[in-house]
This record gives sequence, C-alpha cells and structure tokens, in this order.
Amino acid sequence: MDYKIVENSSFARVARMVLKSDNVAMVLGKSIHLSGVTKEVFLKNKAWLAHECCHIRQFQQYGFFKFLWLYLVESIKVGYYQNKFEVEARQAETELS
Repeated sequence: MDYKIVENSSFARVARMVLKSDNVAMVLGKSIHLSGVTKEVFLKNKAWLAHECCHIRQFQQYGFFKFLWLYLVESIKVGYYQNKFEVEARQAETELS
C-alpha cells in the first residue's frame, strides 16, 4: 500500500486534544499523520498500522471529500467509537492474527 507518514502533524495534534489522547494517528487521503508517537514506534505496532491502512482504503473507496463528509456525518449520528468506519478499521486490527 502506498502511503506517507507525517510526524508531529498539526492535524493529529488537534485530534489528540479533541480525543484527550496521549498519542494519535489519523489519515488524510494517503497520509498517516502522527502526534505523540514516532514513526518508528507506530510502524512497530502492526495492529495500529492495519487500522490506519484501512482508513486509507476507505479514502480510496469513497474519494477524499466524500469520505470526510461521510465520516463526519457518521460520527455525529452514532459517535466516534460506533462510527462504522472506525468499526471497520478496528476489525482490520484483529484480522492480523
């Protein structure tokens, strides 16, 4: 899979504050944005990498702006954790075993 990793991302830093998390990885298109975690540590966590790669596939499936819109609407309707795109990404984590 073709992707780019952006360390110390401003986008991920904002997400980290919103989610009140110590570290965040988030995808925008084909880029994985990190905050609070190094590229090296992130890449060693295969489940986390699988989760973010699933989001890259979702961006590819729906297109950049359509996916952002669908993700936002879904999050408003059911919340972050029950968002179907997050559910699918968590499933990708478990499919590694």
